[in-house]
Amino acid sequence: MQHLFFIVLGLTLLIAGGNWLLKSAVALSIRLNIPKIVIGMTVVSFATSAPELIVSINAALDGFPDLALGNVVGSNIANLGLVLAVTVLLGGIDVNKSFYTTDWPVMMLASLLFFGFIYFDGELQQYEGVVMVVVLFLFLVYLLRFQKPAVVDELPEDDLPLPLYKTVLFLGLGGLALWGGSELLVDGAVGLAKAYGVSERLIGVTVVSIGTSIPELAASIIAVIKKEKAISLGNLIGSNIFNILAVLGITTIITPIQVMDQGLLRNDIFWMLGISFLVLPLVFIPKGLRLGWRDGIVLVAVYLTFVYCTIT
Repeated sequence: MQHLFFIVLGLTLLIAGGNWLLKSAVALSIRLNIPKIVIGMTVVSFATSAPELIVSINAALDGFPDLALGNVVGSNIANLGLVLAVTVLLGGIDVNKSFYTTDWPVMMLASLLFFGFIYFDGELQQYEGVVMVVVLFLFLVYLLRFQKPAVVDELPEDDLPLPLYKTVLFLGLGGLALWGGSELLVDGAVGLAKAYGVSERLIGVTVVSIGTSIPELAASIIAVIKKEKAISLGNLIGSNIFNILAVLGITTIITPIQVMDQGLLRNDIFWMLGISFLVLPLVFIPKGLRLGWRDGIVLVAVYLTFVYCTIT
């Protein structure tokens, strides 16, 4: 009963936090005259990746490396196969060339960098964590200086600047609610999963990853409802980049991570690379430079196949 209460309370906080975070992101983009895609890939992505960071650091320090790795790999799969799918099922997203010239390539580069670091020796060393964080820093510098909006933006009529104190308040409340909600959700979900004797890696790539992806889902659904699609797409791409370069990078700097369950290297990491690559052709097929409901169905089907292959 206690685990169920944690899950319900966690979900409530996550949805509220997503709304508050979106308000502050929009206000910041207006106040600083920054493209909303940039806000989505920095402020929102960092805040919604905070649960993964906290979970992965705690898991690694507590001696559960597969939970730390499975959390990130599973979250990246869920962000595209579940969150992006739901987002485009609710409303199509028009994309221009900067999506495939900058954002998607950086996501693939981060994924391949992670693959190269961990696949051959089954371990992430501290110097590899430093490389990841440096790559993230260089990307953010480039993003803030040169990036143009990657999505055709639809400004809602109530898109008005907030007073500075309200912007800071919403940002703080949103981040705090997302963090607290994710902690409660993960605690409850892991408690329920462990009651059934499920393995640490399986918990990481399914229950925990879905739980820590709910902030992205909440923020993206709210963004679509409010027609802030630039933030919803930027949030998801940015979150996957942050998950690898920031979450795993910072975690590895604190303590090296070694793979215990080889299923992560034989199965999960290839699903992550595959679904990350799949987004690019979906942008062009069947209609160029657009993600629509058909693409959402394909992504959901891929995600459900991944879950089925992982738990069977």
